[in-house]
Amino acid sequence: MREVLVKTLPPNGTIDYIPDWLEDPRADCLMLCLQQQIEWERRSIRMFGRELMQPRLIRFMGDPGVIYRYSGASYIAAPWHPALLPLRQRLRDEYRLEFNSVLINLYRDGNDSMGWHADDEPELGPHPAIASVSLGAVRRFQLRSLRLPRKRFELKPEHGSLLLMRGALQQHWQHQLPKTTRPIAPRINLTFRRVLSRD
Repeated sequence: MREVLVKTLPPNGTIDYIPDWLEDPRADCLMLCLQQQIEWERRSIRMFGRELMQPRLIRFMGDPGVIYRYSGASYIAAPWHPALLPLRQRLRDEYRLEFNSVLINLYRDGNDSMGWHADDEPELGPHPAIASVSLGAVRRFQLRSLRLPRKRFELKPEHGSLLLMRGALQQHWQHQLPKTTRPIAPRINLTFRRVLSRD
């Protein structure tokens, strides 16, 4: 029986965490494939009125015509890597979630990170579902309430795990992946999402 952790984050957000969603051999193979075959990018983002380089490598993939805008930049979806299509189909079959894109992050070492933010861009809709698959090193994934910033929750997503964020989570909570000073291997994070067309 697969272990599932379900956490309710008030007022109306939920997290489902499945640590062994992918078996280790498949997760190992996918990690190596993506590291070697993806054309990784490092791009600038606008934060606090300044242009800063993202402290990680990224790649955005999806259906033709999908454009995702965040932090003052626009990302035109590259074609899906074939290795990701079975994951997309499995998410559709198991959770009835229809995703048309995936934002992939490569954290090369402990200096790479993701600061506090919410996936609340208008083109994701009012209550977006985000499916996050983790590969590689275990890193801290932290959440904090916008209304009560000291109210926090932390997970350490394992290699091959799945984390589903749903409901009104993005409207009321932020999340981050902080830096670490300890030596650590690379981590890849696949964040499947549905981007709506924007007029």
